[in-house]
Amino acid sequence: MLPNTDLSVSALCYGCNTLGTSERGEAADALMDAFRQSGGNFFDTAHVYAVWQPNGDGASERFLADYFRRRGGRSECVIATKGGAPGFTGYRRTDQHVSPRRLSADLDDSLARLDCERIDLYWLHRDDPRMPVAEIIDYLNEEVQRGRIRYFAASNWSAARLAEAAAYAAGRHLAGFVASQPQWSLARPASPDPSPHIFEDEGLAWHTQSHLPVIPYTPTASGYFGGAAVEGFDSPENQARRRRAVELAGAKGCTPTQIALAYLMCHPFPVIPILGTRRLNHLADAIGALDVTLSPEQIAYLRDGR
Repeated sequence: MLPNTDLSVSALCYGCNTLGTSERGEAADALMDAFRQSGGNFFDTAHVYAVWQPNGDGASERFLADYFRRRGGRSECVIATKGGAPGFTGYRRTDQHVSPRRLSADLDDSLARLDCERIDLYWLHRDDPRMPVAEIIDYLNEEVQRGRIRYFAASNWSAARLAEAAAYAAGRHLAGFVASQPQWSLARPASPDPSPHIFEDEGLAWHTQSHLPVIPYTPTASGYFGGAAVEGFDSPENQARRRRAVELAGAKGCTPTQIALAYLMCHPFPVIPILGTRRLNHLADAIGALDVTLSPEQIAYLRDGR
């Protein structure tokens, strides 16, 4: 169960970023089927997915609706989608991408594409610090009252803005964010994109104190711990972390990728990694992380080497 909700979600989430574009037809169905057969029921998409692909505008949300029409079982699953992504080439632009007007338009589209009357979990894709949290939280509560979303959460928000939003909601007895979605893995980005919020020490400290669930993307550093050459993560610090993950995997009889995922899931607050893999064998490897547990000492060793 996702804390402070009635959403019964699996321990892993499946990211549907390019389903319906790069992956389609039987290949896409096979990935969804494999995740569901493992016990997975939690899926993550977005209004913007995958507009950068040919004919990709809204393709991921439409694929999910079509998949569940054909395969069934929609009521047993939780679908999260996002609105309020900043504009870029080929995508809608507004001065304030999390303004009520923009979010309402995104939500209209997502409800139609997903062929549903209510979104289970609605993420704000990016923060816009120009917008007061009061306006954002008030608007999202209005959508809950309207019945168009069940719960809402924040993707790529700083710890400071999350804390401000939580204080505002609690002080007025309103619904607040039920989760946070940062970029987070055992590997620190070597050259972080300045637009997403990277989960660093400030976020770790705040979530440890607040216990707000974290549902991170890129949890395996794009395959870095499986041996992939990932330029954005290849740094001396991460090379050392990968060596320690390989060492610990050998001692525990699992894979380094499973160690990297277990590292996230063994923190003192709920963590549900979003798996973005498009290969069935990689998906099976990631699911195997559910059988791996790490002690606080092992977590510290992976992170700091001591």
